[in-house]
Amino acid sequence: MKNYRLSYAPILLLVLSAGTSPATAQVAPAADAGNKIPPALEYYKGREIAQTMHFAGAPWLTRESRDREEDCNKLLRELKLEQGQSVCDMGCGNGFYTLRIAKRVGPKGQVYAVDIQPEMLSLLNERAKADRIHNVKPILGTVVDPLLPPESCDVILCVDVYHEFSHPEQMLAAMRKALKPRGRLVLVEFRMEDPQVPIKIEHKMSKEQILKELPPNGFKLVQQFDGLPWQHVMWFEKDEPK
Repeated sequence: MKNYRLSYAPILLLVLSAGTSPATAQVAPAADAGNKIPPALEYYKGREIAQTMHFAGAPWLTRESRDREEDCNKLLRELKLEQGQSVCDMGCGNGFYTLRIAKRVGPKGQVYAVDIQPEMLSLLNERAKADRIHNVKPILGTVVDPLLPPESCDVILCVDVYHEFSHPEQMLAAMRKALKPRGRLVLVEFRMEDPQVPIKIEHKMSKEQILKELPPNGFKLVQQFDGLPWQHVMWFEKDEPK
């Protein structure tokens, strides 16, 4: 099987300007330009940080074979989302999971769809409009802050995206603030432990590496699931000081 994500060019933070995207009216403003963003990391705790997937590769996210290869419906079942919940799809891309989550939390629920590329949010808006889904709020985040409201999320879902964060500590701190007191951060990552998973190495993460990164940043592991074909799933809650 071929390796994926081999041809995507690195991107800089893209700032939404008026008239560039149908998402303009619904997207939260980017961070104050006066707030300087520190240099991007190339490595974090011994791990090479992967390049962000460019919006030109968005069709790969909705490829016909994805459900079969990753068993996406099984992941959604394991998340046990409930009607009325508030869920963030972090690094939502063109909305492959966003729209499915929106249907599961229902019209009284809320889905925050965060991405740093306005083009991705434009693609998401088009798909949401076609499916007549109205409980999705696109947010144009930055590489250091997803711009989520404080204590707003029951679940923050990161599917194959955390390993691309160029500023992991700032993002983890921001996501921690956005979780409700019993909210959960869910990491879904391609298994580094399995050489048969046909993904480029820097787009994989081992459980050992994840546990090097999350607990020192204020999270505790509360649940795991290993029943997906290519990925492991790890649930974290805020580790409150005692």
